[in-house]
Amino acid sequence: MSPILPHITLDTAQSPLHSIIWLHGLGADGNDFVPIAEEINLPVAVRYIFPHAPEQAVTINGGYIMRSWYDIVATDIGSKQDAIGVRASQAEIEKLIAQERARGIEAKNIFLAGFSQGGAIALHTGLRHQEQLGGILALSSYLPLAETLATEASDACTKTPIFMAHGRDDTIVPYALGKLSEAALQKQNYAIDWHEYDMPHSVCAKEVRDIEAWLTQRLEGD
Repeated sequence: MSPILPHITLDTAQSPLHSIIWLHGLGADGNDFVPIAEEINLPVAVRYIFPHAPEQAVTINGGYIMRSWYDIVATDIGSKQDAIGVRASQAEIEKLIAQERARGIEAKNIFLAGFSQGGAIALHTGLRHQEQLGGILALSSYLPLAETLATEASDACTKTPIFMAHGRDDTIVPYALGKLSEAALQKQNYAIDWHEYDMPHSVCAKEVRDIEAWLTQRLEGD
């Protein structure tokens, strides 16, 4: 196996039996969501994994090199998608899942979370993983390569719970694209918990509390 992406590890207590792999957005790095994770109080010990996306040229930003899960080639991010880049990042996240499985974490106790681009990769990977995961959190995000999901989705993950959150004033990943993604997933009978907020492309305090409640419900029911 090729090297695993560099990442930050944060254990909330000793000997965690649950892992949350949290993916940052375009141009950020794994440090971005560490403070938010530290605000979340959960009923069990959790290992957070915050990977750093590879550095690569991003077309929409004039080819500037930055941390990115895949290239963005057009302002309309739902079109002209970088399928090769999305699948390459999927493979990298699968390595992180395999690492946690090797540490003794059951698949049902592994969660994928992500913001913006990171949320897109969390959705793409989580719905294609060969074992049912504990859940997927897609924040201010959308479903990439939606047209391939029906043929590529894992039967094991049809009941994986999904938390989707979006700002009604988001102009980076438009609110309408988020809703279209929710509708596409609902049409394929995925279990979606949809949350929306009066905010732009960001995270708000109410959203953090909703994430905390959603995770707590799933961890307590484990």
